[in-house]
Amino acid sequence: MKAAQEDSFQAFVEASWHRLLRTAYLLTGDHGAAEDLVQSALMRTFRHWDRIERRDAPEVYVRRVMVNLNISAWRRRRVVEHSVAEPPERGVGAGHEADHQEAHALRDELWRTVRAMPPRMRTVFVLRYFEDLSEAEVASVMGCAVGSVKSQISRGLARLRTEFQVERSAR
Repeated sequence: MKAAQEDSFQAFVEASWHRLLRTAYLLTGDHGAAEDLVQSALMRTFRHWDRIERRDAPEVYVRRVMVNLNISAWRRRRVVEHSVAEPPERGVGAGHEADHQEAHALRDELWRTVRAMPPRMRTVFVLRYFEDLSEAEVASVMGCAVGSVKSQISRGLARLRTEFQVERSAR
């Protein structure tokens, strides 16, 4: 690989590392596994960087590699996984403490429900709602039809509605 391509790859990694790590964390639910996933995806990407950097969106390509690697890992494990790590904290604006506590409680409920989703559904949710990709972009990243993405979203939203109704009625 030429020095210019190595410099280009290094600049790409520096510019996109945090976004890729966030996506990986949301996919895996574990900081260590997320770092490993990003590292593996970048290693695969590095081998073909001369072709990938010419694409319109190399970060989308790397995300797809991450999703594929993560799905492969799920298939190999074939066991139910219960993530226990909390999602990264977000900044909280000005307001009352009770509002912040309620927002955190809601976020925690949502995150528990998303973590309990089957791997494919969880991946669709992470890419669509946490990474804010369009349905077409999610389909492209996952290598499936837009209809499959819509179906997973519909089932996931139904699951969220059911889960939140059950938890709210229990209060």
